[in-house]
Amino acid sequence: MATTERPAPSRLRAWMLEGLSDMGKGHQGQPSAPQQDEADGQDRQKQAHHGQPWYRVMCLTGVDYFSTLGYQPGIAALAAGLLSPVATIVLVIVTLAGALPVYRRVAEESPHGEGSIAMLERLLSFWKGKLFVLTLLGFAATDFLITITLSAADASTHLVENPHLTSALHDHQMLITLVLVALLGAVFLKGFLEAIGVAVVLVGLYLTLNVVVVAVGLWHVVTAGHVITDWSSALTTEHGNVFAMVGVALLVFPKLALGLSGFETGVAVMPNVKGDPDDTEERPTGRIRDTKKLLTTAALIMSCFLIATSFITTLLIPEDEFKTGGQANGRALAFLAHDYLGGAFGTVYDVSTIAILWFAGASAMAGLLNLMPRYLPRYGMAPHWARAVRPMVIVFTLIAFLVTWIFDANVDKQGGAYATGVLVLISSAAIAVTIAAHKAGQRNWTIGFGMIAAVFLYTTVANVIERPDGVKIGACFIAGIILVSLLSRLARAFELRVTSVTLDPLAERFVRDMASRKIRLIANEPDRRDIAEYREKIEQIREDNDIPGQEDYVFVEVTVTDPSEFEASLTVRGEVLHNRYRVLTLEHSSIPNALAALLLHIRDATNCTPHIYFEWTEGGPFTNFLRFFLFGQGEVAPVTREVLREAEPDRARRPRVHTG
Repeated sequence: MATTERPAPSRLRAWMLEGLSDMGKGHQGQPSAPQQDEADGQDRQKQAHHGQPWYRVMCLTGVDYFSTLGYQPGIAALAAGLLSPVATIVLVIVTLAGALPVYRRVAEESPHGEGSIAMLERLLSFWKGKLFVLTLLGFAATDFLITITLSAADASTHLVENPHLTSALHDHQMLITLVLVALLGAVFLKGFLEAIGVAVVLVGLYLTLNVVVVAVGLWHVVTAGHVITDWSSALTTEHGNVFAMVGVALLVFPKLALGLSGFETGVAVMPNVKGDPDDTEERPTGRIRDTKKLLTTAALIMSCFLIATSFITTLLIPEDEFKTGGQANGRALAFLAHDYLGGAFGTVYDVSTIAILWFAGASAMAGLLNLMPRYLPRYGMAPHWARAVRPMVIVFTLIAFLVTWIFDANVDKQGGAYATGVLVLISSAAIAVTIAAHKAGQRNWTIGFGMIAAVFLYTTVANVIERPDGVKIGACFIAGIILVSLLSRLARAFELRVTSVTLDPLAERFVRDMASRKIRLIANEPDRRDIAEYREKIEQIREDNDIPGQEDYVFVEVTVTDPSEFEASLTVRGEVLHNRYRVLTLEHSSIPNALAALLLHIRDATNCTPHIYFEWTEGGPFTNFLRFFLFGQGEVAPVTREVLREAEPDRARRPRVHTG
């Protein structure tokens, strides 16, 4: 491969690109030397030892999941009224019997944090697979970015509505929300481990305060016996029987779907879970086991809180207080904290709620930082710096600013988009594990996961019908990702997209033999591969380029595999056809890139300048460029030369391209 001298990066650039991954590492490319194998093994061992315990990582994803207690009881009360505890029990059943088993299987099938998207990616190839992944990434971006902006907006709402601050902060919610988003980005610019440390403190404090509020609320329910009697009587009067109650609870369940958030980020931050010392990149057994603990523990904690909080808020708070303008609107537990534990405790609870709602965006930011760089750069649909954390933090923070401004920092306006993103991702995960179980021949799991997928698909459709704005916003994210991705792919079309070159023994022999003379290669599109094809090709090249007849050649033939892949390793095989023609055969996603990589490898291995000969391709240049961009073929000669020109700026060292 070509190597060129580059100026030392500035301190700011070095800081911004700290931790930048090498192109192709961990994907298709294979190490080409034993030293690289040893280095990769050390990297894997270091990653296993320097991760975080699962319960600490749970706090990072839990700031999103647990923070929904700030508004979920109020949402349930508004949606189901007196049936709120029953509807919440339905939500908990779906969580423990549906979402939890699905994501435990996702963690097992995709242990590197790609989640269900990676599982579904394996089912489709070529451009339809890439577009499908980009669509799911659009919904993931909707989920994660709206989590950041909605949580920050909800935190600012709690801050503005605090009785001690209302007069001073009135009409400043937009500014407060933007400041909270900026502070979140600053935490991630400082470092990811610092984000986990902050999450542990916030989650510990918030859950402790909620235990106090729930305990006091349950005490008041038990000691005031008429409360339960009044609630049960009103419930029976309004709905008649148990079957009617369950039916209504199922109908309103889609409105409670925000209580399912957190599972996708739980899998997305999986690479940060500390595994066992003997974990390997291919099978990180310890990481998988502890991630399952993370998901199960978070789901159980949240389920207990959801049932308890919906029960005490429904029984102790007047119905009118949940409505818009009521004191419990969007802050039911804070209302109880102030009402039953006094202003001092209530203020502490408000501060804790505001803090965890603000930091709920941390789990979403962690998900974005883990998810997007795994796909877009590998597809050639993002610049190289997209693999580094800090530039991506800045990009996502700026997008969050824009979303906050568009929605005027309003929580209600973003709720539909948030629920849509959550439900689409959970539905895709359920479908992915159903297919995985079917392929594994697990009939019972296939039926079980299929039923779960049907439940989530129903919930998604019902939510979309009631709140179509979520799909519209998701479509905007999808269109934006696809547009930026295609433009980036166009801008990077002439990059050298080969991660490594490996020659088999016969191919190496051909190269060594050519090195004793002038190295002449003929690019040939394999057709019949009979003796006449190669004889006629040599005669044409000699005639077109006026080369003496005694010169000998080696043919190079490239077979296009998946043209939508951007980067891959290259294996070169040698063969002798018809007892006289030497042929190097290659397989790659792009013919020009494969040829350019081979030429540079031969130059470096022999210290000689190779020459390659083409014939012009018929057709218009624009049509041929589209063929190259989409199918890896097209006008091969000029594109090969352009790839070489970008890879090797020194014209004297650049392999020669001849076209006749």
